[in-house]
Amino acid sequence: MSEQLQEDLPKVIEELEKKCKEHPNSVMAFHHLGLVYMKAGRIKDAIKALEKAIEIDELGIESMVNLGAIYFGQGNLDKAQELNEKAVAAQPESAQAHANLGLIWQQRNDLDKAIAAYERAIQHDPKLANAWMNLTSVLTMKGEDDRAVTAAGKALEIDPDSPLGHNNLAVALYLNEKYTEAKKHLDKAVELGYSVDPNFATSLQEKLV
Repeated sequence: MSEQLQEDLPKVIEELEKKCKEHPNSVMAFHHLGLVYMKAGRIKDAIKALEKAIEIDELGIESMVNLGAIYFGQGNLDKAQELNEKAVAAQPESAQAHANLGLIWQQRNDLDKAIAAYERAIQHDPKLANAWMNLTSVLTMKGEDDRAVTAAGKALEIDPDSPLGHNNLAVALYLNEKYTEAKKHLDKAVELGYSVDPNFATSLQEKLV
């Protein structure tokens, strides 16, 4: 976050708080206030504002997804899952909610459900790069190396300068015994600032000797 934006946050919060008082049934006012509270690090206030937005509009998908993200960040997977499941029930084409559920299932180590959720996310939004990246990780964990390479490649088509994307593709290529290509993408990940696993880097280098 830029220093200028950080300095402006108190003013923005003050204006939005005033707007919420003047328009107590405005979903967007409470939703935006919740997002700004999140940026300011006022998580408890963000939760209250987003909960109020959902109370006003029980089909407030964006508020559910953002509130779910807060709970996920706090390690409350049950609450995060509940909110994202409500979001997809209300709007089945919500790609981000499906992607979030994939991440939750991944955290729960239920890889098949994670893959299914990521695939639903991609079905609704083929350009959702983080869904492709997370799908790559799960496929790698399951040993589905060919599919992992394909998913990693899709992620980089969408976001060619993603450090994580290049690292994921390097791992997938390594597991497919394509060591020269893997080294190219690992080097790119490092160039872009990714902190690669030194053990993986060493193992790859040994394969190239």
